[in-house]
Amino acid sequence: MGFRSFLESCGRLLRLAKKPGKDELWLSIKICFIGVSLIGVIGFIIKVLSLMLAAGFFGG
Repeated sequence: MGFRSFLESCGRLLRLAKKPGKDELWLSIKICFIGVSLIGVIGFIIKVLSLMLAAGFFGG
């Protein structure tokens, strides 16, 4: 893929793109917030479990 065809492809994409509406924007924000929160909770659980293993809370 040459540079010229890449630029043509970018131009085509920009012509087709449209600004999201208010509802679509809020849906995207909610999905991102849920994803980040879920990853944070999983990381917190892993951190707590690793601290418990290091301290010997699991039958050590």
